[in-house]
Amino acid sequence: MIGHGGDRALLADGSVVTLRELGPSDADALLALHRDLPADDRYLRFFSVAPRQLEDFVGRLTSPGEFGHVAVGALDGDELIGVASYVLESADTAEVALVVSHRRQSRGVGTLMLEHLVSLARRRGVRRFCADVLTANSRMLRVFTDLGLVGTSTPDSDVVHVDLGLDPVGTYLDAVADRELAAQRASLSHLLRPGSVVVVGASRKRSSVGNAVLDNLVAGGFSGALYAVNPHAERILGVDCYPSVADLPEAPDLAVLAVPAPAVPAVAEDCGRRGVKALVVITSGVAPEALLEVVRRHDMRLVGPNCVGVVGHRLDATFTRGRVEEGGVGVVTQSGGVAIAALDQLARLGLGVSELVSTGDKYDVSGNDLLLWWERDERTRAVVLYLESFGNPRKFSRLARRVARRKPVLAVRAASSEAGQRAAASHTASTATPAVTRDALFRQAGVTAVDGVTELVEVLAALHATPLPEGKSVAVLSNAGGLGVLAADACARNGLAVAEPAEATTAALRALLPDTASAHNPVDTTAVVDDGTFARCLDLLVADPGVDAVITVTVPTALGDPAGGVHRTAKPVLAVSCDQPGSVSLREDGIAVYADPARAAAVLAALAERAEWLRRPEPEPARLEVDLATARDVVTGRDGWLDPDQVVRLLAAFGLPVLGGVLVRDAEEAVAAQRSYGSPVALKAVAHDLLHKSKGGGVLLDLADAHAVTEGFTSLRERFGDRLTGVFVQPMAERGRELLVGVVADPRFGPLVVTGLGGVDTDLLDDRAAALAPLSEADLDDLLHGFRAAPAVFREYDEDAVRDVLRRVARLAELLPEVAELDLNPLVLTGDRVVAVDARVRVAPAEPTDPFLRRLRDPRRGS
Repeated sequence: MIGHGGDRALLADGSVVTLRELGPSDADALLALHRDLPADDRYLRFFSVAPRQLEDFVGRLTSPGEFGHVAVGALDGDELIGVASYVLESADTAEVALVVSHRRQSRGVGTLMLEHLVSLARRRGVRRFCADVLTANSRMLRVFTDLGLVGTSTPDSDVVHVDLGLDPVGTYLDAVADRELAAQRASLSHLLRPGSVVVVGASRKRSSVGNAVLDNLVAGGFSGALYAVNPHAERILGVDCYPSVADLPEAPDLAVLAVPAPAVPAVAEDCGRRGVKALVVITSGVAPEALLEVVRRHDMRLVGPNCVGVVGHRLDATFTRGRVEEGGVGVVTQSGGVAIAALDQLARLGLGVSELVSTGDKYDVSGNDLLLWWERDERTRAVVLYLESFGNPRKFSRLARRVARRKPVLAVRAASSEAGQRAAASHTASTATPAVTRDALFRQAGVTAVDGVTELVEVLAALHATPLPEGKSVAVLSNAGGLGVLAADACARNGLAVAEPAEATTAALRALLPDTASAHNPVDTTAVVDDGTFARCLDLLVADPGVDAVITVTVPTALGDPAGGVHRTAKPVLAVSCDQPGSVSLREDGIAVYADPARAAAVLAALAERAEWLRRPEPEPARLEVDLATARDVVTGRDGWLDPDQVVRLLAAFGLPVLGGVLVRDAEEAVAAQRSYGSPVALKAVAHDLLHKSKGGGVLLDLADAHAVTEGFTSLRERFGDRLTGVFVQPMAERGRELLVGVVADPRFGPLVVTGLGGVDTDLLDDRAAALAPLSEADLDDLLHGFRAAPAVFREYDEDAVRDVLRRVARLAELLPEVAELDLNPLVLTGDRVVAVDARVRVAPAEPTDPFLRRLRDPRRGS
């Protein structure tokens, strides 16, 4: 089924419909929908103006007993306005059809229903849709074309045969996101660009929240119609008051509620009946179910409850102190305190906001909604996020990646406790803490993560007017040698390289500077140079092809202050001034000035990381030949850790280089296995509650003959007793460097792929890198080079074979959501070869999900 009684979703004009799978109780409405179609529409749908046996057709579509007949309907309130359906033609192919009420066409109803039908069909094993469409039905052909799925259209006389693959390829997901962007902008315009606003709970008391909100709306110059609801006043702050929402002269676009918590649902009901389109609920402690029921019934958008409010163009519907300056920074935050702190510090820099949304308890409008709003908003030049939880992290990742290609996206790190710290039995799962998963999400999506509001504004100051560096090679120019050395040290700590200027640059610097100066990086001009000389030194460094950016460090002395020589150039220049009163300031010419060289270096590193991410190619799906049928057979219906022979079969189906073996039940079978290999073997106990076999004494190595194998088997049986269910016999692997490659699944974030040192080093050093699947080639680079020992490992061993293992493991995790945990440990490197000597896989029933499906947030399901 789709959702809990249906999913609410937005049409192209921002209105809301409910989509759900139809059943027997919908037969009459479905029949009426078809009968109400004009003759032309009926002909285009059925190739006839009077389709025969329509009642039987409708009955089959809505009958749960008719296998392979599925219908998804769109409802506006109780009215069925459209249906998308399919009928199975084979195990994985279905014929698709679409009907939309003539009055409701051209609003995106059909496309939205098809998206939900595609998602439902894919979860049920359907891989292709086909349809025969009359050539004259250009509108239906356009719907199929615009859907974004990969397919073919083959003309045949007056009919076009359409064949569509249902795999969620990038073109399809981008098309879905583009449609959602348009719908969200239409819907959120009532919230962020309202033509009229009412404050319900406005009070004459200056100390009240309602009074503060109304005061900010007036002071902020809101140019639309402004009302207040207060039954005991005629005017407040020059704004006309009315006894109730019902008494307002018009239905406002936006209502801001600052009433006691018990009254919120009833006031929301009044707003819905009056035709209000959006609510901002400032009040905390509101009963969620009652408020959500009202919001859904009246199709209103909701910010809050328990929030500071919203800021838009000439709209300050918050209770913050002081005037909110307009600018180019879009802010969405779950914390009211962070919202207030961010506004304050941005104002100090002279940077204003395009919009600010304090989501509070986040019952409806979320960070994902605002990313869609800001993606193509020309006023917004940078986006700031403070998210304490992720309702749909996989969708967030895709949306943030799209936005970050156009403008910087910054996130203040916060606890991700909702992801849960699992009690992990495997090495990989023990790595997958909420912080690791969240940081992988941010890194791959191109989000610049910071650790507080102060660091946030430090980075924003640089991004305001500073170009991004083309690399990580930095020159330091200072009139105080010691501070220049500190700046160079800070660059190295932050992963930047201290540049080596060309000899011509060094010679030119020597000619400019006193004999006591140092012309080598970090360049020390001494305290006697004037700002003109300092400026010429800066130009020489910027002109050097080996320099990507410059940090200047100046201190005023009795002889002068060369800070005036710091100027904007074609390359990034960050300034450090030791008499800087705050952490960071912005000069009129856009130069960001920092109080501490360490902060300037950290900010420059953030800029370099963004530049590096922007140079990455767009991720493409891995093209691998796999035996998916065999793999599905292994995992289907199982729950728990797989036996070793099942693990080998699963991994081999994905082409992974796994060391084979034989699962035996007695010593005679073990001896026979050893003889078949004709070489020394390892015996590995398969026992209840034994996961880490080496630690638990369940591994015996180098058993070369029948006597040794028999004794080994006997010792394992004595050690584990009734817990022993079998022994896995493997040929001894060639020795080499041992790595760990693993996966741990998260139902919302998706599979996290982990790599690092393996074998005995796994727990000893805890040296690992992590990334969320699906993996791009750049993500594979991060995994291969992201753990500390990687340079030493891959100086000696070929990384290509490990790259292929990571690629295949990630694809396995994508295609098989039942795989909850997977450890290849050790993965042994020998020359240019790798082999998984030991592997563990835990499977669990997995409910298929579609994180990219267009639907409004439902707190009850955590999306």
